[in-house]
Amino acid sequence: MNLADRLIVRHAGISDYQQVYAAMVHYTRLRNAESADELWCLQHSPVYTLGMAGKTEHIIDPTDIPVIKTDRGGQVTYHGPGQLIVYLLLDLKRRGLTIKGYVNLIEQAVIDMCTGLAITAQRRQGAPGVYIAGKKLASLGIRVKQGCSYHGLSLNIDMDLQPFANINPCGYPGLSVTQLADEGVRLNIAQVFNCLLPHLLKQLGFACYTETRVSDFNMFETVTIAG
Repeated sequence: MNLADRLIVRHAGISDYQQVYAAMVHYTRLRNAESADELWCLQHSPVYTLGMAGKTEHIIDPTDIPVIKTDRGGQVTYHGPGQLIVYLLLDLKRRGLTIKGYVNLIEQAVIDMCTGLAITAQRRQGAPGVYIAGKKLASLGIRVKQGCSYHGLSLNIDMDLQPFANINPCGYPGLSVTQLADEGVRLNIAQVFNCLLPHLLKQLGFACYTETRVSDFNMFETVTIAG
């Protein structure tokens, strides 16, 4: 198999943010030119994450939900059960992608998935993500080191949206959020990922993939990453 076609898709359940974050950093630090690209599909326990340039004033009503500083781009967002997380650990240099082009491809995959679900979704100039009638459905936050990306996409499916009311989502006061359930789509996390994956593969140029399940992201702290 051509190295550029190698993709590993790892599935997990509800996972601790800090554990997964540490695993992403570890994987990216140790990977080499022969390492396969990976997609991690999971959910998070309730957590607010604040990007590198994130301003705490965008947390307008602090709660007992933890706030974790991270190294992705962007401001503050919320993650919780019922939201699909797709972390993309890709060698952008190998795929010939610029950061802007990469973000556009992910957005397009979500837009195309929505079209297949009979929903009209759009980009918003200057505000990465995917929107439905001005309400944010999906958020993007990435980090690139030595040409390799990590972090990725969060897509609201069927979750408690109330915690978004305690922040300025992505740093935009008054920004409304939505989810697929509120747009009439009754699919679970696995079903939505199965709808989204073909569009991600098409946009990112992968011909095939292998799937596996992760029960403990700590495994990335104890193994050498193979090509």
